[in-house]
Amino acid sequence: MKAAIYKNYGPPEVVQLVEVEKPSPKNNEVLIKVHASTVNRTDTGFRSAEYFISRFWSGLLKPKNQILGNEFAGEIESVGKDVKLFKVGVKVFGYNDKTFGAHAEYMVMDEQGTLTTMPEHISFEEAAAITEGAHYALCDIRAAKIKEGQSVLINGTTGAIGSAAVQIIKHLGAEVVAVCDTKNVELVKSLGADMVIDYKKEDFTKLNRKFDVVFDAVGKSSFGKCKPLLKEKGIYMSTELGYMAQNPFLAMITPLIGGKKLLFPIPTISKEDVNYLKDLVVTGKLKPVIDKAYSLNEIVEAHKYVETGMKTGNVIINIIKRQ
Repeated sequence: MKAAIYKNYGPPEVVQLVEVEKPSPKNNEVLIKVHASTVNRTDTGFRSAEYFISRFWSGLLKPKNQILGNEFAGEIESVGKDVKLFKVGVKVFGYNDKTFGAHAEYMVMDEQGTLTTMPEHISFEEAAAITEGAHYALCDIRAAKIKEGQSVLINGTTGAIGSAAVQIIKHLGAEVVAVCDTKNVELVKSLGADMVIDYKKEDFTKLNRKFDVVFDAVGKSSFGKCKPLLKEKGIYMSTELGYMAQNPFLAMITPLIGGKKLLFPIPTISKEDVNYLKDLVVTGKLKPVIDKAYSLNEIVEAHKYVETGMKTGNVIINIIKRQ
């Protein structure tokens, strides 16, 4: 089968398309014929190992799992003898940041893993883009205990995380003030934001109001800059480590001091989370934003584009060519 592999850490060019052996499912696993995947910040971060800490999961000197791709949508091609949850031919989607493997024509997953059946009304491309950004957003939303009636400012609402966060937080009944660039103002309004600030025209940190939560979904601000925006016991969250990796440190210190605090939850995902996100899609509360689609042959270009930091929503990899 064809697969995009990387044997060393480095720039996008370390990814190569090669022929590798097709995996076989164990007794409790399913073999998935992958139709679509994504290239996202998780993929590019593991590939570049820019944050050295990522190597504690991926391998200190070289990648342990050479096929990237954590999001996927496809169909079950075969099942192990003990599998009960899935049958051959069923369409599925999900997320795998433990062993990755979705940038290939086939991958295996434990049936109890983070996958579920696809909603009937969406395409493989849309299904592939449901989980990565949304589960990061969901993790932070739950950590902050965002609820109906609260006010939330989200910086960076056009990425996979930010665009999902707007929709999930609105579903929970909170007010959303969104920050984005000029070209995406109308898009962010369509996601449900109550107010949209164009950061090219206005500095959101100068707003004359307070929020229960400030969620920096692109990691381009800081607790210090956003602290004046927080209510007395307000919460700041960021998707990045911050200057000199200050955010994990502040996450340990600020809750002990009292008052305004920074949260930096370690992201997790479960099968229940995948089903929760599926339900939001089915009920129209969540719609993945898709920017561009590349073929598997173009995966290096996809990595380069994601690393520009200019993508809107999700970047799709079509493993099977679209008709």
